[in-house]
Amino acid sequence: MTPEPTTVCEMRRAQAPWRRFAPLAVIVLAMAAVFASGAHRHVSLETLVRHRMAIEAFIEAHALGAVAAFTAIYILTVALSIPGALFLTISGGVLFGTALGGVLAVISGTTGATILFLVARSACGESLIRRGGPLACKLADGFRADAFSYLLFLRLIPAFPFFLVNIVPALVGVKLTTFVLATLIGIIPATFAFAFFGASLDSIIATQERIFRECLASGRTDCALHFDVGMIFTPQLLAALAGLGVVALIPVVVKRVKRMRAQPVHSHPAPLS
Repeated sequence: MTPEPTTVCEMRRAQAPWRRFAPLAVIVLAMAAVFASGAHRHVSLETLVRHRMAIEAFIEAHALGAVAAFTAIYILTVALSIPGALFLTISGGVLFGTALGGVLAVISGTTGATILFLVARSACGESLIRRGGPLACKLADGFRADAFSYLLFLRLIPAFPFFLVNIVPALVGVKLTTFVLATLIGIIPATFAFAFFGASLDSIIATQERIFRECLASGRTDCALHFDVGMIFTPQLLAALAGLGVVALIPVVVKRVKRMRAQPVHSHPAPLS
């Protein structure tokens, strides 16, 4: 008789390949369709300015529908790894204010990241680490042992690609609850900072919109909107996020120190005279 599979990976390998890879195929095809159609180019502040009056009118008439639409677009953007989550967060601040815009971005960002995490895990991605050899397995075990602290650090520091931080934990076998909690908590500081920035952009957007309309009215074809997103990343904000990242790693350091102190000290016998 064939032995029953005993691990999650073995059970997934026992499934039909199409069942394991179907979610990944759907994601890849959806990404290809979005980039081929050029729809990803519309996820920008320029799109917001171009259609701001219509968007605000829709929000006034259909508040719940606008929230649902914004959330759905944000989730799809993150799940499909489409560049633009930063602009959506800022747009959420512009359209809904710091509080509601920040909350919607945190919930949507966490949901989209979780979808991509589950898709990567569905194909038993941790088997790729095992194929990488002993060193890869050792690194994966180390990451998994302190997964919450490491993930929190990666989320707090926005220097790491968001989509990559969604996939790597799935490859090393991080638990779903750990991934969700670390993502939810870790993206809060930067998300609300970006939403606050968006909420304070009214005068800048109005100025840019006026210049853009005047350019179009003059018959020019090179009209464009200009936003310096780098204004968000002030030294104060970067220092605050870096400080939070260091705090997130404190439990890992403490655990390492305790482990080193707990190791017995081997005394060497005195040499014979």
